[in-house]
Amino acid sequence: MSFDRSHHPAELYGHAQAHPLPEDRAVAGTDDADGHDPRIRHRPTSRRSVTLVVSLLVTAVVAAVLLVLPTPYAVRTPGPTEDTLGVQEQGAGQSATEMPLIEISGAETYPASGELRLTTVSVYGGPGGDVLMGDVLWGWSSVERSVQPVELIFPEPVTPEEQQEQGQAQMISSQESATVAALTELGYEVPTTMTVVAAAEGTGAEGVVEPDDVIVSMDGEPLESYPELLAVLDDVTPGDDVVLGVERAGEPVDLTVTTGEGDGRALLGVLIDPVYDFPVDVTIQIEDIGGPSAGTMFALGIVDLMTPEDELAGAVVAGTGTMDVDGRVGPIGGIGQKMYGAQRDGAEWFLAPADNCPEVVGQEPEGLEVVSVSTLAEARAAMEAIGAGEGQDLPRCS
Repeated sequence: MSFDRSHHPAELYGHAQAHPLPEDRAVAGTDDADGHDPRIRHRPTSRRSVTLVVSLLVTAVVAAVLLVLPTPYAVRTPGPTEDTLGVQEQGAGQSATEMPLIEISGAETYPASGELRLTTVSVYGGPGGDVLMGDVLWGWSSVERSVQPVELIFPEPVTPEEQQEQGQAQMISSQESATVAALTELGYEVPTTMTVVAAAEGTGAEGVVEPDDVIVSMDGEPLESYPELLAVLDDVTPGDDVVLGVERAGEPVDLTVTTGEGDGRALLGVLIDPVYDFPVDVTIQIEDIGGPSAGTMFALGIVDLMTPEDELAGAVVAGTGTMDVDGRVGPIGGIGQKMYGAQRDGAEWFLAPADNCPEVVGQEPEGLEVVSVSTLAEARAAMEAIGAGEGQDLPRCS
């Protein structure tokens, strides 16, 4: 409700009009001492109407102030998607050029007729930027967006510069892991020098394994690659001892290490800096995107480009998930926003990490078929089934 402030309250309610006297019969001396004609009665302004106007004005001012107040929340929205089989524009202006997102040399590659789209999330709020109450209300207004406390998305206080550096480091690591996983899936060996950076505090490796130790074997079995190390650990029961063969200052040393446990798997308790000797040169070129969650789609893109079959047969498949060097698909954040971004950009199918299924069930956008995957091998099989028109039997989240 609004009022035209140019009107006096009396005009809003009207006057009790007196009948005018003809000019020749006007009565002189009828005004009162204040100059008002006592025959015309002015209706007094209603106290209730004044109260209503003031209340509305106060409410409007309070609402306006609340909308611009900073909040302890962050808003996630669907971000851009990129086709890992396509090209991305590098640079800006007249110097901009289109480059393949994945470029491979040292092995034969093949054309693809479909799309494999990695998905992203745009986040408003967090390091260096407050979200206003108006933004929070906007975030709550659509199922495509989510509003969460900042500390759930950014657990550690960091500067915008630190956040960007972390995102880029995660992106580089994800590309490397995806390349190792993809080449291993295709039957290549990827020799690896596994140098220890540090032993984690409170683990069986603390005080036993030293920085710069190079891991060469476990329980007498030679290890040539990082995936081989993880495969051997998979056969170890958490808490059991293993004999770790290392090179220390050029000399072979055997170390007995009590393993720990994480996600049901045996862990050595050491941080390793792997250096890979890639048999094929794979370059992934992507700008303005950080984080580890594109690993699965990078790995699928490499596999598709290096196999002669047209796996997709024109299908548009999107997805997400981290990728370990041994081909395990890991969970990510913002799965809901990524599904809506995929739908927006024309995807018909979406590959979701199995560990994200609780967040997927009941949230699938209309027209988007969501498939659950746990490994690169499963994701590859799903891609091939979709291209063959047999996607209806693929596993779903439930």
